[in-house]
Amino acid sequence: IEDYGSYLRSRFHFRDERLRDQFGSLLGAERRLHAGPYLELMPAFEPGSTVRQLVGEGVLNSRFLELDARVVQPDRPLYRHQHEAIDKVQRGRNVIVATGTGSGKTETYLLPIISELFAGLGVPGRRPHVRALLVYPMNALANDQLRRIRELLATTPSLTFGRYTGETPKDANDGLTR
Repeated sequence: IEDYGSYLRSRFHFRDERLRDQFGSLLGAERRLHAGPYLELMPAFEPGSTVRQLVGEGVLNSRFLELDARVVQPDRPLYRHQHEAIDKVQRGRNVIVATGTGSGKTETYLLPIISELFAGLGVPGRRPHVRALLVYPMNALANDQLRRIRELLATTPSLTFGRYTGETPKDANDGLTR
């Protein structure tokens, strides 16, 4: 329900702040978009290694174990397709992960990217600049992923990130008032 509401808010973005607020209030109203209950059946994916095991094998940077364990869940097994994709990416291979919703596609690219960023922290002479660019097809997905990345990197202020969408204010002062 939250994802659908987020999609609708990003799909129907009103320039007028009053209309945008009213639309958000209506979307948040009790049972406006849903009459539930809803049931979604997910296939069982084959388990693979944990983040802790991948760190131990040298596939992922050890700084993953310094992140909030409630977020990174270092001892929860990843799915086998996630483990295999992460391992291939870390060995410089290209991968395509084509699986259904809830199958963990995000981890297959986000964990190797963050591992590489961790490896670059503290390297003498390394200057700040853009090191990774993630492109999402919808604002709702970009917003959801931004939330996930914020949670994951909340304890790592040396890794910074941002989001640019059609909703991003063009003027820095406008961005500060939101």
